[in-house]
Amino acid sequence: MTDFRITRRRLLFTAGSGVLGVTVLNSVAACSTSGESPSATPSPISPSSAAAPAGDTGDWKRVNLSFVSAYLLVRGSEVAVVDLGTPGSGSSIEDGLKAAGQTWSSVKHVILTHQHQDHAGGLADVVPLATGATIYAGEADVSAIGSPKPLKAVKDGDEVFGLQIVGTPGHTLGHVCVFDPTTGTLVSGDALRTQNGLEGSNPQFTADGAQAAASVKKLAGLDIRTILPGHGDPLTSGAKEALQKLAASL
Repeated sequence: MTDFRITRRRLLFTAGSGVLGVTVLNSVAACSTSGESPSATPSPISPSSAAAPAGDTGDWKRVNLSFVSAYLLVRGSEVAVVDLGTPGSGSSIEDGLKAAGQTWSSVKHVILTHQHQDHAGGLADVVPLATGATIYAGEADVSAIGSPKPLKAVKDGDEVFGLQIVGTPGHTLGHVCVFDPTTGTLVSGDALRTQNGLEGSNPQFTADGAQAAASVKKLAGLDIRTILPGHGDPLTSGAKEALQKLAASL
């Protein structure tokens, strides 16, 4: 059973053009599902010159929830939210939307990379707020995700909001990544992490290690320029080369 506790922390909203805003708020942090202990204060993120351009071609914003991240993928006045953090993260994501000049009415898509509580736990908070959104998850994970609203199953090769769903089983059997081919931006969930350089799925919380390694090699074949991981800082420089080096080592 996952242990949850309330922590008070700084929350940073990071975008391709830099930090949008900083606030302090109370929220719930998972203490076991992710395999990490949440820190009281997340590390600041340096502004990136390699992130997606603004406008309809795609822009990304990071909502740093201390030890895990949610991402806002913005095109014009429409937003896709990828991952929702732990239960209680809804207000943090709302603040991220406000910092990005958006509202819940802009959120038309919520994509869950996988079933784990530190990525899907915010569903109960978000569903009543993002009333116009369709909620998506990998077809092999849908049945394991508790949601007040039916989920739409997606699989490798599907497209949502101009974004490519990439099936990346291993961390969980239904794990998916979200790839924006127009900007080379990959939201990797737990298929990739960056706390200690670029690495694959944490073996301690991986359902199938062989599949996880195969998924990393699959991702290395994409034209990736930015990696937005669930755990760790965004990788906005040398991402493709680092991913190919990682894949070659597996």
